[in-house]
Amino acid sequence: MAHPKHRISQTRQAKRRTHYKIEAPNVSTCPTTGQPHLFHRAHWHEGKLYYKGKVVIDSQEKEA
Repeated sequence: MAHPKHRISQTRQAKRRTHYKIEAPNVSTCPTTGQPHLFHRAHWHEGKLYYKGKVVIDSQEKEA
């Protein structure tokens, strides 16, 4: 099992950990449905999958 040869200083350790920041996710509204969703993600609304304001999958067509 690997072991560090020297102890990592607190300053170096803190520099590495500064990049792990918790932020609120970016939320936008769909221009077609007006529903909030995450950027660059498809979202379901009333049995349809929307992406960039367009219907990608319609579950009602699948069932019929």
